[in-house]
Amino acid sequence: MPRQNLEETMRASPWYAGLWLSVLLASWALTGTARAEDFPSRPITLIVSFAPGGLTDIPARVIAPAMQKALGQSVIVENRAGASGITGGSYVVRSNPDGYTLLVSALSEVQNFYYMSVPYNALTDLAPVGQIADGPPIVLIVSAGSPFKSVADLVAYAKANPSRMNFSTSGAGTTPALALAQLNALAGTAIAGVPYTGTGPATQAVVSGDVQGAFVFYPSAKGMIDAGQLRVLALASPNRLALLPDVPTMQQLGYAGFTHYAFIGLSVPKGTPASAVTVLNKALNEALATPAVKERLEPLGMTIPPAPNSPEAYLAYMTKEAAHQAELAKLAGGKVPASH
Repeated sequence: MPRQNLEETMRASPWYAGLWLSVLLASWALTGTARAEDFPSRPITLIVSFAPGGLTDIPARVIAPAMQKALGQSVIVENRAGASGITGGSYVVRSNPDGYTLLVSALSEVQNFYYMSVPYNALTDLAPVGQIADGPPIVLIVSAGSPFKSVADLVAYAKANPSRMNFSTSGAGTTPALALAQLNALAGTAIAGVPYTGTGPATQAVVSGDVQGAFVFYPSAKGMIDAGQLRVLALASPNRLALLPDVPTMQQLGYAGFTHYAFIGLSVPKGTPASAVTVLNKALNEALATPAVKERLEPLGMTIPPAPNSPEAYLAYMTKEAAHQAELAKLAGGKVPASH
């Protein structure tokens, strides 16, 4: 029907106008349903809140190709580093909640909250998709030429020489600094922390003998450990690491609750449709089941989460870790909000 005739008919007949509106609304509803069923229909972006090559970036680039295959759409990794991960997290929180922008979430999402002003809450302003990996753990290292052969040796020396014992850290409020604070609290030592600009320089300071030891993430020290430049005295993880079968955990040595390790996962902005989250979670699990992904992550001390790797399971994991970080913040003198 010509547009002019249609408009005249609708003005003359309210019934016809109502019928036409019903048809139009039904058409829009069907279009919306089709779009939901077609998700994803364009490239997906994984936002990494840290620089390329880091503990968050590497897993993201490992799973991206596998998720791309599962989704049938390009999966792009984009680095938005800054403010200890807050820059990237803030970007995702403000993004359109349509499932096309994901945050490669990590330990910093539940750690930063206790030491600095964070404009969002990772547990309420982001919706979990699933966990990528558990770990890698923190390791207690000394130089290969160090006289310390065990944690007991190190602690005994620290108590006898309180002003001569220094550990390098990657900065106040970071996991290595928290691990040192917990060791001092549990062992009754007063080992001083020397802040460096990152984990790499902090690790090198141990090799060069500028400090007596350090807590660092395993992948950061792996090359120097394999080369015989560093000795690992203990793991700050719940269980022993298959890559270091002879190294005990701090808990096995009598330091109850001494666990520090990273975790990596995927989150989306709050309000993202549940149907999109389901599709993304399915693709993530398919990616993690591929041998190529396991072969890349496991040598770094990362463990693929057990099934069911659901959004609910990841949220429970982060909630538990947030409570753990609150306790560590008390040891380190950080702020613990009343809501936690």
